[in-house]
Amino acid sequence: MKRLASKMQLHKGFEAEYKKRHDELWPELKELLKQTGVSDYSIFLDETTNSLFATLLVSDKSKLNDLPSHPVMQKWWAYMKDIMQSNEDNSPVSTPLKEVFYLP
Repeated sequence: MKRLASKMQLHKGFEAEYKKRHDELWPELKELLKQTGVSDYSIFLDETTNSLFATLLVSDKSKLNDLPSHPVMQKWWAYMKDIMQSNEDNSPVSTPLKEVFYLP
């Protein structure tokens, strides 16, 4: 398993809406992520900056490259683009983070 982390940016005033949308995560998106080998996925919010910090485990990092082509993923990104910084393809602006410490 490979641990990955990234950061994203939530628009001010959409903290509750972001949480609500994730509390109601679509079953078909959950299934797609699990089929892709994603597990132990968490997203944290820094309430002082509205930065989102995501961590996840993935069994095969290369399988993540297929996610953008899935209609469910594209639909989710379109659903989320109004409340967070997004790219032209509606994917969230996401900065990968380098691991510098881990205590197993």
